[in-house]
Amino acid sequence: MELVIVESPTKAKTISKFVKKGYTIESSYGHIRDLPKSKLGIDVDHNFEPQYIIPTKAKKNVTKLKKLAQKADKVILATDEDREGEAIAWHLAHALGIDETKTERIVFHEITKSAIKAALEHPRTINLALVNAQQGRRVLDRLVGYKLSPFLWKKIARGLSAGRVQSVAVRFVVEREEEIKKFVPEEYWTLGANLLTPAQKPLQANLSKIDNESVERFTFRANKDIGAVTDALAHADFTVANVEKKELKRNPLPPFTTSTLQQTSSKRLGFSAKKTMLLAQRLYERGLITYMRTDSVNLSKESLAAAQTWLTKNLGEEYALPTPRTFTTKSRLAQEAHEAIRPTDIANEPDSITAEDPGEKKLYNMIWSRFTATQMPQAEFHSSQIDISASGGGHDYLFRANGTMLKFDGFLKVWKQKFVETELPEVAADEKLSLQAFAPEQHFTEPPPRFNEASLIKALEEHGIGRPSTYAPTLSVIQSRNYVIKEGGRFVPTDIGIIVTNVLKEHFPQIVDINFTATMENELDEIAEGSKDWHDIIRNFYGPFEKNLEEKYKVVEKTQQPEPEPTGVVCEKCGKPMIIKFSRFGRFMACSGFPDCKNTKKIPSEQKKIGLVCPKCGKGDVIERRVTRGRARGKIFWGCNRYPDCDYASWTNPLNPPEEKKPKEAESAAEPTQEKAPSPESEPDSA
Repeated sequence: MELVIVESPTKAKTISKFVKKGYTIESSYGHIRDLPKSKLGIDVDHNFEPQYIIPTKAKKNVTKLKKLAQKADKVILATDEDREGEAIAWHLAHALGIDETKTERIVFHEITKSAIKAALEHPRTINLALVNAQQGRRVLDRLVGYKLSPFLWKKIARGLSAGRVQSVAVRFVVEREEEIKKFVPEEYWTLGANLLTPAQKPLQANLSKIDNESVERFTFRANKDIGAVTDALAHADFTVANVEKKELKRNPLPPFTTSTLQQTSSKRLGFSAKKTMLLAQRLYERGLITYMRTDSVNLSKESLAAAQTWLTKNLGEEYALPTPRTFTTKSRLAQEAHEAIRPTDIANEPDSITAEDPGEKKLYNMIWSRFTATQMPQAEFHSSQIDISASGGGHDYLFRANGTMLKFDGFLKVWKQKFVETELPEVAADEKLSLQAFAPEQHFTEPPPRFNEASLIKALEEHGIGRPSTYAPTLSVIQSRNYVIKEGGRFVPTDIGIIVTNVLKEHFPQIVDINFTATMENELDEIAEGSKDWHDIIRNFYGPFEKNLEEKYKVVEKTQQPEPEPTGVVCEKCGKPMIIKFSRFGRFMACSGFPDCKNTKKIPSEQKKIGLVCPKCGKGDVIERRVTRGRARGKIFWGCNRYPDCDYASWTNPLNPPEEKKPKEAESAAEPTQEKAPSPESEPDSA
């Protein structure tokens, strides 16, 4: 009997379909060894050796796998092909008492019969360089988290945490918020002209040049500046100066990598990075897509040939390329020879697959469509440009109209995208146009947008922060730690997130330094390549870090808590005044009789009135509130400020009722509904 060990039971079940008799497929149920939760677990005095343990929940399964391994003629470790998967295989060998230099290790990009067969025919040994890269990351992150977090507890508030990647992610959000607060909008104007052709067809053009100088954003800063132009051109002749027509072609995007999958899933499907990766993991383990943690855009020759055959058969030769289109991985962090994320078989069309979770089907459809589009022709457009000249007030003016019409949809037949077609009327050079009216328009510059999940992942990737496998957990943890919340799908830093970021920037700049974090990622890559020793990397970091930490414990004063503010509210439990205090959850109302009375409340003044009397009780005001626990944590809803006396609550702003039924999120969430208000917010720390 040959024992094959994978991480998950679903993966084991899928592989079982593709192997002959004589193989036993078992699951490790993820990691079977890890650092202890109750202590540092790193021997900093002896070369930073990690002190791994088998968690209690894994012991029963480890015992089972040990017995099977002892009976097996051969043990084959078939964990995922990335660094973490390599580390799991290494931990399995140690926990099961198997010689890591002799055990067989197999990897595959997809769980298909051909891939499994090829992997079993070409086993290798455990790649210790990849294991060491994962160990280096784990040890580094443990040292930062377990050494720095207690400092934050002592100097700011208990329950806080710091992390090498999470702290940089929060810094991005905090600094973007600072940009937004400092932003001062600037006024500018643009000028359009509504014209009629000789055939009485309308044509709208915008002022593009004055005396052959391009009109820039701030050419016109006030309405009076526009007025000078319209006065000068009030009686001018408008003449077609030039008509230009050309063909434009547009290429499909590359196939998905982990980060682009998460970004596109956020934009198109509204899925969080965490949900995207959970669904992708299921699709991979079911054998429907290739491995979903990758930074490569490579595609196998087999998949390219299959795509060409499918497109020719199902959409016609005009939608298939004569030769496959290939892509080059540009990421400077690209490592192991992975493939892009694609369907394992293009013949598995989205409508043909079954899924218990509708999200799986939506994500698969997106992956299938993106891959299929990569092997389809360019989309072709008719582009037209009309230049119109006019003179007045001693100046020459040029107005320009642009139009685009789709000629051939190409890859857009599969990869649906919204675009606006603008058809211009037929005109010829030197034709006279009649002015119907000027169309001046006022604008104001806008601040940079807050980060959403897609843009924050993109920023992390562009700066070389983290790896494909870290984006989803990073975004999840900065929300669960209450460092950021979501408003309208975008990240906003909390008070505590801002305080922690500022403390780290001042006293531990290296931890939140973008270049340092990116450099560390490069060094971890070098460990994976076998060119550096992870112990040296950790030693070079830890010495200065520990010295600085010891010094900061001595010199940094505890962050001054704001003086308690009176609220004018009396505690209903003991009769003493309620005051405003501060914790890692932010500002809250607490009884001044603490610790004898531990009554706390959310601050009513921080809930926005929208100018509407409660439609249910007719007495209270409708206010904007936020869910503070459960799956919908951070989501905005509207409710009566007389809660719990009145339980009116709504997911939609009653001032802007939707035309259709309430959003699906409201139907599935456990907190507020149209009929029932949420339970009271979870109480923050009162100490």
